[in-house]
This record gives sequence, structure tokens and C-alpha cells, in this order.
Amino acid sequence: MYKSIHTQQRKNPCLYKPSVIIPSIIIIICMLALPLMVKSEPGVNLSKSFIKQMGKKYGKRAQLRLDRWQKLIKDLRNTNEPTKLKKVNDFFNKVRFIDDIKHWRKKDYWATPVEFLVTNGGDCEDFTIAKYYTLKALGVDIAKLSIAYVKALDYNQAHMVLTYYSSPRAEPVILDNLIPQIKKASKRKDLLHVYSFNGDSLWISKKGRRAKLVGSSDKLGPWVKLQQKLKTQ
Repeated sequence: MYKSIHTQQRKNPCLYKPSVIIPSIIIIICMLALPLMVKSEPGVNLSKSFIKQMGKKYGKRAQLRLDRWQKLIKDLRNTNEPTKLKKVNDFFNKVRFIDDIKHWRKKDYWATPVEFLVTNGGDCEDFTIAKYYTLKALGVDIAKLSIAYVKALDYNQAHMVLTYYSSPRAEPVILDNLIPQIKKASKRKDLLHVYSFNGDSLWISKKGRRAKLVGSSDKLGPWVKLQQKLKTQ
């Protein structure tokens, strides 16, 4: 059947059949649209009306930060993962660091990326969460990402960073708000890793790597609450 149609088309282009043309056009349009598609992520891919609503509530600068975030996501859709890591890390590291007690009047509060940006401030959890969800929306597989609970030895206090594995056996790199550079875990002697998690799993961590799977991340109360908040934005 294919050969006969192909022969007819070559002899006389007027012999294209609608039943053949229309599906072909649809396929071509879909193929052209693929690079423009991005995963819809609650609390990350925002509507224009929602951004305007946030602008009315928090001011023009807050609206501008959300607009810039959405533009960043759009601009990075077709870039490689190292570029996504660097640009996302740089973007969020410009936000102010503010302790939870001062910022939210709570001892420990995990903000959504929207809350983090409209208030222009947050602590290490908020930097890490914003980077995690933005990279996830950009198509980075969550199997490559882990939110890591660590101890910052130079400050002698608990800290949180984002780790990225280019492959399951690769040494992870660290996205951190304490320093601008993205470095391999082995180069961050100032961090003592305790545990890490993502949307699916929870691990005990050693030397920056996932060492032992101990369950699912739904055991972490603040993480569960955060995901519930994201669904409302």
C-alpha cells in the first residue's frame, strides 16, 4: 500500500489523499511542538492571572520576580542539564537569606517557591526546595535529584542543599546557597551528610552519596505539608 501511494505521489502530486495528508500534518505539528512543551508542575508553572494576583498582594517587585522566574523556565526548556543547574542555582542564590524565626515567626517553616520569591527571602530549606522543583519542572528526572540534610561544619549548624547525580553511579554535585559554585560532593569537606530525600525515597547519606534506602519521603511531615501547599498554587 505504501509503495503504491508513494509512486502515485511522485507521478502526480495532485493525487494526495486527505486521509493521508491530515494525519501527516498532525504528526508534523506535534513533532514541532515537542521542544516547546514543559512538564506542568503545581506551584511552579504559574498562570498570568495568578502572577498578577500576587503582584497586587505583595507588590510590583514580587510580581517581577515571579515573571523572571517563569521566563527562566521558558528560556531553559531546551538547554542541557549542566546549564539548567547553573542558571537555576544562580537565579535563586540572589534571594536574601532570612532565618525562619525572623521571616515567618516559626522555628521551622518550609516555604513554597512562590512564597520564597514574593517575600524575597528564606533559609536554606527554601533555597533548596525552589531549586529542586524548578529543575523538576524543567524535565530533570527526580531520580537524579536529592534534597540533602547536612551539617555545615564551618557554622556548626544544620543545613540543607540540593544534590544532583548525572547517572546512578556518578559522584553527585552540590547546589548550595552558601557558595555560588556548584562543586562535587568530595570537594565540599565543610559538609557532613546525614540523610537525603526526593519525591519518592528517603536515604541515609554518607560522603555526599545515598548510602542506604530507609523508606519513602512521606515520612517527613514538613515535606508532606509542602507538597499539599504546592497543589493550591
